[in-house]
Amino acid sequence: MTDEEAKTGSRVTAYTALIVAMLAMAVCFMSWSNFAPLAAQISKMFGLSVSEKTLLLATPVLLGAIMRIPIGILSDKYGGKKVYIILMIFILIPLFMITKIHTYGMLLVAALFVGMAGTSFAVGVSYASAWFPAEKQGMALGIVGMGNMGNAIAALTLPRISASHGFNSVYHFLMILTVIAIVVFAIFCKEMPTHREKTFASAFSVAKESSTWYLSLFYFLTFGLFVSFSNLTPTFLGDSFGINAVTAGLYAALFAAVCTIIRPIGGTIADKRRPMSMLQWVFVFIAIFALVIMFSFNSQTLFVIGLVGIGLAAGIGNGVIFKMVPYVSKGNTGAVTGFVGALGALGGFFPPLVVGWIKQWTGSYQIGVFLLVLMAVLCYYVLWRRFIHGDVHIVK
Repeated sequence: MTDEEAKTGSRVTAYTALIVAMLAMAVCFMSWSNFAPLAAQISKMFGLSVSEKTLLLATPVLLGAIMRIPIGILSDKYGGKKVYIILMIFILIPLFMITKIHTYGMLLVAALFVGMAGTSFAVGVSYASAWFPAEKQGMALGIVGMGNMGNAIAALTLPRISASHGFNSVYHFLMILTVIAIVVFAIFCKEMPTHREKTFASAFSVAKESSTWYLSLFYFLTFGLFVSFSNLTPTFLGDSFGINAVTAGLYAALFAAVCTIIRPIGGTIADKRRPMSMLQWVFVFIAIFALVIMFSFNSQTLFVIGLVGIGLAAGIGNGVIFKMVPYVSKGNTGAVTGFVGALGALGGFFPPLVVGWIKQWTGSYQIGVFLLVLMAVLCYYVLWRRFIHGDVHIVK
C-alpha cells in the first residue's frame, strides 16, 4: 500500500467515524428529549401541574449530566465504539418501559433512565476527536456536536407520530431507530485508539485543572441554553400564545436546528481566531436576546426573534468551547468532555425546574428568564477577568 493509499484509508476511517458518531448522537438525543414535544399530551394523560411537568422535562437531563463523566472516562479507556453500542442497547430498556407505564412516579423513573441517552455526547466527542489532529479539532467536534440535532428532529416528528399513530408508536419508532444505529455503528466503524493503562483516579486528575472548571461554567450557560429552550419552548408557546403541540414543536425544532447548525461554524472559526475573544461576544448577545425574550411574552413575533438570536449565540458558543476541550489535558479528552459536558447538561436541568417553580408562584415566566441574563453577565465577567485581561490561555 502506498503512503497516499494509507492516507486515503485513514481519511475514510476518520470521516466514517465522525459521521456515524454524529448520526448515533442524533438518535440518542431524540430519545433524551422525547418528553418535551409531547409535554402537553403527557400532562393531560397524567393530570400534571406546571411544576410536575417541568420536573418531568428536567429529569432525563439529570442522569445524562452526572453520567457524562464516567462514560467519557470509559470511552478513553476501553474505546468509544464499544461504549456507544452498549449505551444504545441500554437506552432500549427505558424506551420500552414508557409504553407500559400508567403512573407519574414510574414515568419519572423511566425518564431518569432514558437520561443515559444524553451521555452519548461524551462518547461521541471522545470517539470523534481520536481521529483528527489538533488543528482540525474545532471542525471535527463541531460536526459531531451536530448530533444535538436530535432535539430538533424529535420536536418535528414525535408530535406528528403521536397524533397519527398513537402515543406508544413514538417509542416504537425510537426503538427502531436505536437498533438501526447500533447495527450501523457495529458494521461500519473501527475502534479508536484506547488508553487501557488509564485509571479513574488518573482521569479524574483533570478536575485539578482550573481550565476544566472555567470551560464547564461557560458550557453550563451555552449548552444549558440549548437543552433548556429545546425543552421549554413548546411550554412557553402553549401557555403564552395558545399554540398547539405540533406547531410549538416546529418552533422548538427551529431553535434546536439553529443552535446545532451554527455549532461547527463556531468551532471552525475558533480554529483560526482566539476562542476566548469570540466568547466575549457570545455572552453579550445571549444577554441581549434573553432580554428580548423576557419582554416578549405578549408578542409572538418578538419571542421568535429572541429565540432565533439566542440559538445562534449559544450554538456558536458551544462550538468555540469544545474547540478548547482537547487542549486542557492531553490523552484525557473523554474525561474533560465528561466534566464540561456534565456541567453543561446540568445547565439544562436546573432552569426548567426554576422556571416552573417561579411560574407557579408568580404566574409569570419573566423572572426566570431574567436569571439567564444575570448568568450571561457573570460568565462575561469571569471571562474578562481571567482570560481577556488575565494571563491564562487554553489555546495559544
